[in-house]
Amino acid sequence: MIPRDLSKDIKTRLQSINGQIHGLIKMLDEDANPDKILIQFKAAQKGLDKAHFLLLDETYRKALAIKISETVDACPGDCGNEDRIEFIRKQFPDLELDTLTSKMSEIAELRKRITDREI
Repeated sequence: MIPRDLSKDIKTRLQSINGQIHGLIKMLDEDANPDKILIQFKAAQKGLDKAHFLLLDETYRKALAIKISETVDACPGDCGNEDRIEFIRKQFPDLELDTLTSKMSEIAELRKRITDREI
């Protein structure tokens, strides 16, 4: 679930981008200067990238933090994966968004191994 304030922020950004897109279409219809059109394309892209980042940061970074915390709690120090867990935990603040999904998979696999070992 996306928090309401984040959802509102993203929707506001998308509405602004929608206005920029309509402005781009109008500029193209009016044969505007290509340099001005390019500037508007860059502005729209920057806005879309920011909205995308906000959503990814909320959904993946926080989910990974929760998974790391759960996995660390499940590994009391003798689960055989302490080094990998600690490595991911230390990397967490510096992880790029495009690596978050792979790290989430890795943590999920470690968590599964720990759980299977407990059974």
